[in-house]
Amino acid sequence: MAATEPATGGSTEYINHHLHHLQVSVGDGAFMTLNVDTLFFTFVLGLLFVVSFILCARRATAGVPGKFQAFVEIIVGFVDGLVRETFHGRSKLIAPLSLTIFVLVFLMNFMDMVPVDLLPWAWAQGYELAGHDPAHAYLRAVPTADLNTTFGMSIGVFLLIQVFGISHKGLGGFTKEIFTAPFHAESTPMKILLAPANLLLRVIEEGVRPLSLSLRLFGNMYAGELIFILIALMTLGASLADVSTYVMGVAQFVSGFAWTAFHVLIITLQAFIFMMLTIVYLSMAAESH
Repeated sequence: MAATEPATGGSTEYINHHLHHLQVSVGDGAFMTLNVDTLFFTFVLGLLFVVSFILCARRATAGVPGKFQAFVEIIVGFVDGLVRETFHGRSKLIAPLSLTIFVLVFLMNFMDMVPVDLLPWAWAQGYELAGHDPAHAYLRAVPTADLNTTFGMSIGVFLLIQVFGISHKGLGGFTKEIFTAPFHAESTPMKILLAPANLLLRVIEEGVRPLSLSLRLFGNMYAGELIFILIALMTLGASLADVSTYVMGVAQFVSGFAWTAFHVLIITLQAFIFMMLTIVYLSMAAESH
């Protein structure tokens, strides 16, 4: 967790450098900016998940399983049990989707366990060897600490909610529910009168879901990453000749170890919450109110 970069710009510069993405502008006039580091680590972790699970499935045995197969079977059984208890509709997609969300979000969160200076330092070394200024070698390794990632996943869940609602209730039933729930009425005039209120509540309800999903995950992971950076600041620019360096080094080790142990629970819990809320939202979309 120790800070290995020189204190050329002080604590503020160090923090800003670690919170700056490796970006590429696309189109004339910077029409769009891509966070290349987020895309890269998301792709690599997604590929790691797919390849490892495919290999496990192909090498699976009916007898005594190996350690990795047993680990995968525990995860699959755990997720499948949650889906059976929570989702009351019929879908072959929901279990694989839930498993993908849980494992992928966990892997992206787990990147926060990598020492905060390790990957940025390695990237800066390669950047300098390529003839560029290492001060501009930006890299962030936690995809879920990027709001674009969490919001993009929540938008995907939002679209799935609408698809599940239409597929289970039909377009007519789905549309009717928008204007008749939660306030029900028997007479036609009352249905017409309550329709605007029902529509407004439905819009609010649907809009809150992607916001809550994305901001909860992003907030927890961004805060966790920031705390690791603040812990690294304890020995930023330290000198071996200074006695306080050793005192702060011990404090840094203890605080870093404690936060790492606690953060393991956070990254697992956040992956679980994102998965469970997705299952609950899709179950609600499939049920008739």
